[in-house]
Amino acid sequence: MATKKLITPEELDNLISVGNPQISPDGAQILYTRKCVKDGVNNTTIWVAPTKGPKKPRKLTTSGKDGMPRWSPDNSQVAFLRSSESGSQIYTIDMEGGEAQQLTNFPEGTINEFTWSPTGGCLAVSYRQTEEPYTNAAAEKRKDTKESDPPVITESAWYRLDGDGYFGHARFQLFLVDSTTGKHNNIWSKDTMGFFSYCWSPTGHKIAIATNTSKNALTDSKPTKVVIHEVTSGKNKVLPNCTKGPKDAIAWSPNGKYLAWAGREGDESTYSTENLELYVASATEGNAKSITHTIDRCLMAVTLSDTGEVAFGSQIRWSGDSKNLLVKIGWHGEEQICCIQRTGGKLKLLTSGNAIHSMGNSSNDGKTLAMMIGSSTAPPEIYIGKVGTNKITTQQVSFENTDWCKQHALATPKEKWITSKDNTKIHCWIMRPPTEAKNRASKPAVLQIHGGPHCQYGWMFFHEFQCLASAGYTVIYCNPRGSKGYGREHCDAIRNDWGGADWIDMQAVTLMMQKDKSINAKNMGVMGGSYGGYMTNWIVGHTNEFRGAITDRCVSNLVSMGGNSDFADKEDGYFGGNFWSRPEDRWRQSPIAHFGNVETPMLIIHSEGDLRCNIEQSEQVFAALKLRDIEARFVRYPRSTSHGFSRGGAPDLRKHRLNEILSWWKRQLK
Repeated sequence: MATKKLITPEELDNLISVGNPQISPDGAQILYTRKCVKDGVNNTTIWVAPTKGPKKPRKLTTSGKDGMPRWSPDNSQVAFLRSSESGSQIYTIDMEGGEAQQLTNFPEGTINEFTWSPTGGCLAVSYRQTEEPYTNAAAEKRKDTKESDPPVITESAWYRLDGDGYFGHARFQLFLVDSTTGKHNNIWSKDTMGFFSYCWSPTGHKIAIATNTSKNALTDSKPTKVVIHEVTSGKNKVLPNCTKGPKDAIAWSPNGKYLAWAGREGDESTYSTENLELYVASATEGNAKSITHTIDRCLMAVTLSDTGEVAFGSQIRWSGDSKNLLVKIGWHGEEQICCIQRTGGKLKLLTSGNAIHSMGNSSNDGKTLAMMIGSSTAPPEIYIGKVGTNKITTQQVSFENTDWCKQHALATPKEKWITSKDNTKIHCWIMRPPTEAKNRASKPAVLQIHGGPHCQYGWMFFHEFQCLASAGYTVIYCNPRGSKGYGREHCDAIRNDWGGADWIDMQAVTLMMQKDKSINAKNMGVMGGSYGGYMTNWIVGHTNEFRGAITDRCVSNLVSMGGNSDFADKEDGYFGGNFWSRPEDRWRQSPIAHFGNVETPMLIIHSEGDLRCNIEQSEQVFAALKLRDIEARFVRYPRSTSHGFSRGGAPDLRKHRLNEILSWWKRQLK
C-alpha cells in the first residue's frame, strides 16, 4: 500500500471548493460553482448535474470568472454573474445549448444578489453603481492627463466595508431587469446601508423588502421594517405590527399567505451575543411573532473554516405546503438542518452526525433540497437532499476532493469536554499528527483560537490545521465562552468583558494541554486570527506558558479599534463608554495595556487592506515588542488583500502565509 502524502501549504492548489448549490424548479438537475487554482489564480466555473441516473456533472461555463447560478422558473435557462475589471454583469445560457449571452448592461459597479421572478419575465437585482471618480474609466483618463488619484470624500460614517473596499456614498439599490431585453429600472433606493433583504411573492406580483431607512441605521437596527412593493403599480406599503429589530433572510411562503425572516428585538444588528430568532408574519396583516423565542438556539451560529467563504447569514426555507420551515442551526460544532411548524413548537432535527450541513434552494414542491455537506476530514461537497417528515435523505453529487482525501494523510480530531475553574463546560478538539508524520520526541503542540468571537469551531475541514498536523504538531482548538453554538448565556458571558470568562476558559484549555502525556508542556505555541489574535495577545500578556505566539489580523487596542474599523463602535453599546472621552472599559479589555509583561516571541501577520481590524492594531503590537527587545517578526500583506484573505484570497499569498506560520513554529518549537 502506497504511503499517503503529508499535507503542505502547496496542496492548497490541489483542493477544490464547491458552493452555491441550486436545484432546478422541477428537481431534475442541480447547479453549483467549482473553484480551483489555475495558472496561479482562482478560477471559478459553473457545473450542472442530474439528480437521478449515472450521468456525471458537466461544465456549463468556462470563463473562470462565473458564479451565483440561478434557474429560470421554467428550467430552460440559467442566469449567472460574470465578473470583470469593470464590475459584474448578469449573463444567461440556454440549457439546450449555445453560448452564454450578456443580459445586463449596468454601469460600472457591483451586483450583490439577484433572483428570477416566478413568471420568468424579469429579475430582481441588488446593484450598486461605482461613484464616477473611482471607476476604471476615470482612472484610465487620469493616466492620460497625468492626474493623481482622487481623495475619498465622505459625510457618512458608512463608507467602507472589509472585502468590499471604499464605496463612499454609493449604496446597493433594488432594480427590476427585463429577462429578454436587459433593460432595468430602480424600485428601491432608500436603504441607508444597502443591506436590505428581499424576496418575491409566489405569483410575482409583489416583492417583500426588509430594509432600514433610518439615518442611524449603522448603530440602530430597530427601525428595520418590511416593505411590500407592488410590481405593477410601483406602490410601497409597510407591513404593520412588526417587531422593532433587525430582519434578514426574508422568505415568502409558497401559498402566499406568510412571510418568515431571521430577527430579534433591539437595536443591534443580526450579529450579536443574543440569539437570532425565526419570525413568521401574515403577508398582509403583519402581526409578526417569534416561533423560536423559547428555544435557546441561534439562526446565525457560523462554523469557521479556511476552505470556503464564511457567510454570516441565516438559511430559511419553506416546505411546499407552507406548514413548516427548514432552518440551519449551529450547535456544538455541528451545523444541522432542523424543521419547525409555522405555528411554533419544537425544533426537529432532520440531519445528524459530526458534520456541517447547509442549504441552497429547494424545488418547487419543496421535496428536494440543494445542499452542501462537509466534515473535519472532508471539504464540503454538493448533495441532493430528499426532505421527509423526520429525516433528510442525502445523495452525494460532487466528488471533487474524494481522491485528494484518499491520497493524503489526514489528521482526525477527537472531541473532549473539560471544566474550567468556575465549572463551565468547554468543548475542545485534539488533532494529533497522522501516523505518516514523523514522531518528534519533543511532542510540540499549537493552540488555535477562533475569530468572531461570536461563531464556533467544529467539524469543518481546515487546511491550515491539517498542515500543522502533517508537520508534526498536535493541534488543539475549542469554543470558549463568547462562542456561538452553546446557548445565549455562553455567548453573552464576554459582552463588555473580553479577557474575562474567555480567559478563564483558555486557562483551562492550557492546563489540559499541559496534562496531556502526548504533549511536551514546555513546547507549546498559541495562535489565532481576528478575535483569536486578540486572545493570543491577551494570553501572552498574562502568562509565559507558551514558547511562541502568532497573532494574525489581530485586535490589540479596543480604544483605537473603536473608530478605525468599518463598523464603528457606538457609545454604551456592546462595550461600555466610548472611545473618545470615556475609554476606561475599552482600555481595561485591551491586550496592549499588558504588553509590559510580554516575554513570548511573536509572529505578527496582517493585511494592509484589512478594513475590519486595521493594521495599526498589529503595528502597536510590533512597536511594543521591538521597543522592549522581544523577538518579533512582522509580515504585512498588500492592500489588495483583506481581513479574510486566508480563506479566499490570492493563492500565492495564502501559501506564503502558511509557510510563514510553519517556519515560525519550526523556529520556536524546537
